[in-house]
Amino acid sequence: MIADRHPVHRSKAVRAWLAAIADRIELHLMPGYSPELNRGKLLNTDLKHHVHAARATSADDLAHETRRFLHRRQRQPRIVCGYFAARYVRYTIE
Repeated sequence: MIADRHPVHRSKAVRAWLAAIADRIELHLMPGYSPELNRGKLLNTDLKHHVHAARATSADDLAHETRRFLHRRQRQPRIVCGYFAARYVRYTIE
């Protein structure tokens, strides 16, 4: 598994879980600050580009628009595959 260095990914609980299944999974942490290597950041950028918080009238409205966007992306595999074609995240599909 490849993960960023978010504190939860380095927590005692995660380390204990990984130790228990060390024969099935290995964790590789990305460099400290490397958003260009994190394909999740590409989705986040896409989300921020298409869902405008300023238009939302409430937190519920923003949550609804975010879910709507993500459900739409689920039906657009070509766009999602494009996240993995970016130069710095190709390592995830090789």
